[in-house]
Amino acid sequence: MDRNNTYKPAPLSPMRLILAGYSLIIVIGTVLLMTPYSTRSGVSPTILEALFTATSATCVTGLIVHDTWRFWSTFGQIVILLLIEIGGLGFLTFAVLAATFTRKRIGLRERMTMQESINAPQLGGIVRMTRFIIFGSFSVQGIAALLFATRFVPRFGWGRGIWYSVFHAISFFCNAGFDLMGEYAPCSSLISWQNDFVVNVVTMGLIVLGGLGYFVWVDLRDNRAHFKRYKLHTKLVLFSTAFLIVLPALMILIFEYHGKAFAGFNFWGKLQAAFFQSITARTAGASTVDLAAMTDQSVLLMTVLMLIGGSPGSTAGGMKTTTATLFILVVLSVMRRRRAVEAFGRRVSDQTVRNAVCVVASVIVVFLLSTMLLCAFDGFTMREAMFEVASACGTVGLTLGITGSLSIASKLLIILLMFFGRVGSLTILYAFSEAYEPPASKLPEAPVTIG
Repeated sequence: MDRNNTYKPAPLSPMRLILAGYSLIIVIGTVLLMTPYSTRSGVSPTILEALFTATSATCVTGLIVHDTWRFWSTFGQIVILLLIEIGGLGFLTFAVLAATFTRKRIGLRERMTMQESINAPQLGGIVRMTRFIIFGSFSVQGIAALLFATRFVPRFGWGRGIWYSVFHAISFFCNAGFDLMGEYAPCSSLISWQNDFVVNVVTMGLIVLGGLGYFVWVDLRDNRAHFKRYKLHTKLVLFSTAFLIVLPALMILIFEYHGKAFAGFNFWGKLQAAFFQSITARTAGASTVDLAAMTDQSVLLMTVLMLIGGSPGSTAGGMKTTTATLFILVVLSVMRRRRAVEAFGRRVSDQTVRNAVCVVASVIVVFLLSTMLLCAFDGFTMREAMFEVASACGTVGLTLGITGSLSIASKLLIILLMFFGRVGSLTILYAFSEAYEPPASKLPEAPVTIG
């Protein structure tokens, strides 16, 4: 037998490598969390509990079956935090960091996989961008941890105060929603800090910065305050982010002004709470009020925000702000009888438009089917099921209090939804589809009546 003809398996495509990478991290996290050292009681959790928590942390979601502070030991919390950091910044980002320290050459295939992992617009400069992502992310998390320490250290002491500051800085920047405030009440998130201006503002700032996307960071660094020089992607992200913060906040303020959730707040407290819930609904998972006490209007609005999520190339999940914006622009172009989708004096390619429509359609289909399944499995109300499914799909972590009572089937469904929300629908579709070569000739057109 000719050794030169020895069979060699074909390398994984970038999309399949991304799926395999996240799956491997979840498996490793599950194994570590199943050890008796990971819980306060010293009793190993079930494999489903460990798998659910590892998936939620790696997919930076925040849905939990047990309160993080009450159930998991310091070792377990460290494992969760590492999974959040790796899942939030991307496992390939840390691979590039390791290659940088070891001075290992990063090949073309690795660069292409990195480009797909962070949705980079171009292959050139991908390694420099990755290093900037790491430096920028660690810098923001470090500053936020120092600011949190001014509030947590006086309350908890130096040891716990610093640990709490680091944990929450990483968790909220990565839009994960995990917290260590369970000693006040199980799964209470930041309700005990709802009146603390510093904690609220720092948390909101981390969520927004983490959800903007690294390409926007680079564009803002290069062009400063020169808005006209920004790329179309940056303009769409900044516009949609501002719109999705301000308008929903004002709507929540109106819906909840005389409601139970904002009871006892003065006007400024209600305004702060409204902005916090508006920001956190787009994949952060922290809350400063009892979400179950909010009106149906606010719950529906937050469900939509969770499905939209953050921006491409960020720590956030969801269908992404640019995707939702392009979908709206498609509708507007049809209303104006224009063939091209345009924004800020630029035309969006047809392939990008088709991808946006595909993502919106796939998220809506998955959301509706999963909501029906959750209702069928556990008999939850439509309000509870829609909110829980949107939270998983958007990797948010907010809940109306039903996560701990999910059945085995529902937990497995939520695990799949969290994974779907983190890697993205296009990544999954491309990973399981073969490369397609367009035909040399086009088929004849035929009219189809719609509308």
